Amino acid sequence: MKMASVALWFFSVLSVFSVTIGIAASAAAAQSTSTSSGQAYPTKPIRIIASTTPGSGPDIMSRLIGQKLTEAWGQQIVVDNRAGGSGIIGTEIAARAAPDGYTLLMLTSSHVIVAALFQKLNYDLVRDFTPISLLASTPFILTVHPSVPAASVKELIALAKSRPGELHYGSGGPGTPPHLATEILKTMTGVDLFHVPYKGITPALIDTVAGQVQMTIAVVPAVLPFLKTGKLKALGVTSTKRTPLAPEVPTIAETVPGYEVIGWYSLVAPAKTPENIISRLNTEVVRALKTPEIQQRISGLGAEPIGSTPRELGAYMRAEIDKLQKAVKAANLRRE
Repeated sequence: MKMASVALWFFSVLSVFSVTIGIAASAAAAQSTSTSSGQAYPTKPIRIIASTTPGSGPDIMSRLIGQKLTEAWGQQIVVDNRAGGSGIIGTEIAARAAPDGYTLLMLTSSHVIVAALFQKLNYDLVRDFTPISLLASTPFILTVHPSVPAASVKELIALAKSRPGELHYGSGGPGTPPHLATEILKTMTGVDLFHVPYKGITPALIDTVAGQVQMTIAVVPAVLPFLKTGKLKALGVTSTKRTPLAPEVPTIAETVPGYEVIGWYSLVAPAKTPENIISRLNTEVVRALKTPEIQQRISGLGAEPIGSTPRELGAYMRAEIDKLQKAVKAANLRRE
């Protein structure tokens, strides 16, 4: 009888002990899951892939944001320049990276153009990446040689329609943002302009100044010196609002409603990155973009700081992809 009582007592204690151990194990597992999904993030250096060369716009933007993230979290942010292949190389690396928040991609409007140009890529910008935030945008500006008898976008359109195919425009090469910006303008206005591609926007600007071509579209900082000396005339900016760098220049949209072509920078992560990691990144990035220091630095690049939600960036990316795909098709630029 006594042995039965002792045995009953032993198994009762064992059951309580087992339940206690089970609860502790469950709590530990829950804590581990929470930590692995991003509660303690970041616990090691973060890599931002910039698929361009050092000193380029995406590289500078990556370093500006990285500096602020380092200050906030005490973790090193490494900018990994993976230039080459029109940005495809770096983008593929980012798409294949582990979705743990420790590899990010500085995704720009150029990535969308590449996606529109090439039908066969090993990644999809919408499917393989999770949006974090739209960082900044930068307009382009339509300039003409002083000899062109047009003082506005309206007059330029009328001139081009009266002389179809006679006005030549330079660009930094097929598929570059200035090229597509002009092709979209052609599509929306029905004008016929002759494209002269160059190996970069600088020689295109030089030939526009020399009068070898009549017009070109380029980033605002690149043309300001020529505008100040009267070597070029500015007719319109490609954004929907005027740029602070040249507030006297109207937007093209004031004459051609709905027209907008801008360069932009954004931060994305590999698909399936945990939502709380994305949220933490977004919060800190948007906070950084609101600091006077970052706003001043970005404005110095001719860009405007933005800071969006992940959902807003996702919608913006899809709209840009659709718009640029149509522009590429209209310009017959699509490549395999």
